[in-house]
Amino acid sequence: MFQDVYDVIVVGAGHAGSEAAAAAANMGSKTLLVTMSLQNIAQMSCNPAMGGIAKGQIVREIDALGGYSGIVSDKTAIQFRMLNKSKGPAMWSPRVQSDRMRFAEEWRLMLEQTNNLDFYQEMVSGIVIEKGKVTGIKTSLGLTIKAKTVVLTNGTFLNGLIHIGDKNFGGGRAGEGASFGITEDLVKAGFEAGRMKTGTPPRVDGRSLDYSKMIEQPGDENPDKFSYLDITKPLTHQRSCHMTYTSEAVHDVLREGFDRSPMFNGRIKSLGPRYCPSIEDKINRFADKDRHQLFVEPEGWNTVEVYVNGFSTSLPEDVQYKALKSVAGFESVKFFRPGYAIEYDYFPPTQLKHTLETKLVEGLYFAGQINGTTGYEEAASQGLMAGINAHLKVHDKDPFILKRNEAYIGVLIDDLITKGTEEPYRMFTSRAEYRTLLRQDNADFRLTPLSYEIGLANEERLRRMERKRDQSDAFVHFFKETSISPAEANPILEAKNSSLMTQSDKMFKLFSRPQIELNDIVAFDKVKEYIAEHNLDNEVIEQAEIQVKYSGYIEKEKNNADKLNRLEDVKIPENFNFDGIKSISMEAREKLKNIRPVTISQASRISGVSPSDVSVLLIHMGR
Repeated sequence: MFQDVYDVIVVGAGHAGSEAAAAAANMGSKTLLVTMSLQNIAQMSCNPAMGGIAKGQIVREIDALGGYSGIVSDKTAIQFRMLNKSKGPAMWSPRVQSDRMRFAEEWRLMLEQTNNLDFYQEMVSGIVIEKGKVTGIKTSLGLTIKAKTVVLTNGTFLNGLIHIGDKNFGGGRAGEGASFGITEDLVKAGFEAGRMKTGTPPRVDGRSLDYSKMIEQPGDENPDKFSYLDITKPLTHQRSCHMTYTSEAVHDVLREGFDRSPMFNGRIKSLGPRYCPSIEDKINRFADKDRHQLFVEPEGWNTVEVYVNGFSTSLPEDVQYKALKSVAGFESVKFFRPGYAIEYDYFPPTQLKHTLETKLVEGLYFAGQINGTTGYEEAASQGLMAGINAHLKVHDKDPFILKRNEAYIGVLIDDLITKGTEEPYRMFTSRAEYRTLLRQDNADFRLTPLSYEIGLANEERLRRMERKRDQSDAFVHFFKETSISPAEANPILEAKNSSLMTQSDKMFKLFSRPQIELNDIVAFDKVKEYIAEHNLDNEVIEQAEIQVKYSGYIEKEKNNADKLNRLEDVKIPENFNFDGIKSISMEAREKLKNIRPVTISQASRISGVSPSDVSVLLIHMGR
């Protein structure tokens, strides 16, 4: 029925579990994906979209490493938008609106075509641990399945409790049961557990909405895509989203239900995501605001189901319905299902190594919401890294760890295990101190060579990246070596209110001026001829533009990152005795003992560890 012993068992088939299973199997490990429902693989439990601010960068990083999320997102997109285009390229963030049903279907089809991957549908009720090492899983039917490593990606299912007004019932999400037993086994093994909360809005019938009262939000005129591979193509037609607003009348209706809200009557005790609060939390915390945005998002190409983004709630269904009917365009709204909140178990991520392997149990990995994160993209990236590292461990190879200056994924994991989180963690560009280096356009340059070395990214992906890099470098060299005369340049400079040229100069210098845009440069005959002769595509042209216009910023961040990496190279011995250093603060000692940083750089990022504590550490290590 099963392998005698699997290399990797992945528990849970959400975004984290799907990426973990794909990565381990594609690298050659015999892998088993166990889920409570094979019909709901990679289900979009919340909004039908991938990407967004900082999250889009993560999806591109997953793709550059050889994961599936970018490919699936492209194949099932109904709209594409590049957010923050009015800002610098470090802030550009791709986002797609997805077809929810097709997204899950495409994920399942891709996983079924993945070699070395088996599937099994049943609830996992326990983890088998022997002498501090994981050896398998137990199922609700009493089966024990053996494994060398186990990756837990349980999402919101661990002792999940759904709240709608004063009603609550066990469940991992709408229509699906909760998972029991795993938390208890882990606590028995010495793990610290906690509770978190998240929520979701009602889904409504799009035929009952009046879109003429809303603001249309179409996709980009020239849409891009996530995957660097040529197997996906940009959209040729798109579906619009819409935007409307709540009002004081809506807020008054919602307040009527506060006494029946589990958020306010004490039924929900755990913390929810600060940056994606429920609608009742918004109007309570921001009482001075007379309206809040609502984004009206179609759930697919052909379905009439609509997701009301911004109206996440746990209020009673009658209050939800009455309030939504007061929103412009929703006067005749019909519900498909009400919104709800869900509480679930998580495990503070300071109990993990950078590989996402637990410190307490060898061979056991955590990824996704079990680590206190929120969002498909954050979960998928952790799953990918856990799957990679589980495979590498089984085959006695060095672990794969991304640094903070190499990827948003590196920032995410380092934040989790170094700082921990007491509320659902969400990625933002502001969390990355090297975001000029970690752009969405260059994830393949940063990560594909690293992934190819460990055996995940294939040769086709590497060769495509090298071709793009070589063409971009050559185009930048062309700008540095090609001169342009005042007669050619001054008409454009005059139109842009930029100082005129008095003598010929290199095109690189002209292009570096903030007022000069790509469209201005490609209008020159010399540039047109170069692009045509070398058959450059938009991806290469955009990459060259960024390298020219932001070269100074990029170089400065590279230098700063190099300084950081010197401290990353200073390793702290595994059994270092922090209690033996009396000249650092008691708080620092306790934090260092609890988190056990691997490097001096990581120690410096722990809350409560001061620069003077770091200096003392260096002295005690003979540095």
